[in-house]
Amino acid sequence: MLKTKSGLPRHCSWNIDRHGKRRCRFRRNGFTTYLTGTPWSEDFMRQYAAALDGVTQPGNIGATRTKPGSFDALCVSYFRSPEFLGLAESTQRQRRNTLENFRAEHGGKPLRGLSRAHISAIIGAKADAPEGANFLLKVLRAVLNFAVDQGLIENNPATNVKKYKSKVTDTTPGVKRRSRRLKRRTRLDHAPGWRSRLASTPGKEKATCCAWAGSILKATALTCGSRRPERRC
Repeated sequence: MLKTKSGLPRHCSWNIDRHGKRRCRFRRNGFTTYLTGTPWSEDFMRQYAAALDGVTQPGNIGATRTKPGSFDALCVSYFRSPEFLGLAESTQRQRRNTLENFRAEHGGKPLRGLSRAHISAIIGAKADAPEGANFLLKVLRAVLNFAVDQGLIENNPATNVKKYKSKVTDTTPGVKRRSRRLKRRTRLDHAPGWRSRLASTPGKEKATCCAWAGSILKATALTCGSRRPERRC
């Protein structure tokens, strides 16, 4: 296998990513990915062989039909990257579906021509589905950060695009849970007759009941996420 002047295998070169870290990058026919480990080591060469054969690997079907420098080519590389493969399977599935839908309309467009104004217009056109628009923006930010790391673009045009405000209602799961905890605390504070019974309890037993009631109120306040002062008898 031929070495290049840099001492790396063919189609590989050293690259400084946006974090200032020196990394080995494989690039061939519009497909690009980073290789980890020591060059020429066994693990490195396995990654190199997979990169050479990348077109036939899952997630890279159709790589030869993509235009170099297009958003399609970026997605092909992203689906093979550690950034994507390190995600949970459910997250991978959600992001892939979102990107495939986006690629159907914008995949063939040149990546370097993508600007903040374009992304703002795309997100703005989804005003009827704000949560979906916010998730698309989140995925685009991740993919375009990957493109910056790969040296395909200089800046991420999705970074400063504003997202929609989340519409939180009473049916939102988190809000419902907090509401149930508040109701339980209210029932404890206003349990019928507990104050009158406590007032008629003599001496030492009354002190024990006060301590018990104070500990219950304190534990309930901590469960609800806020502290309340202990009640004095």
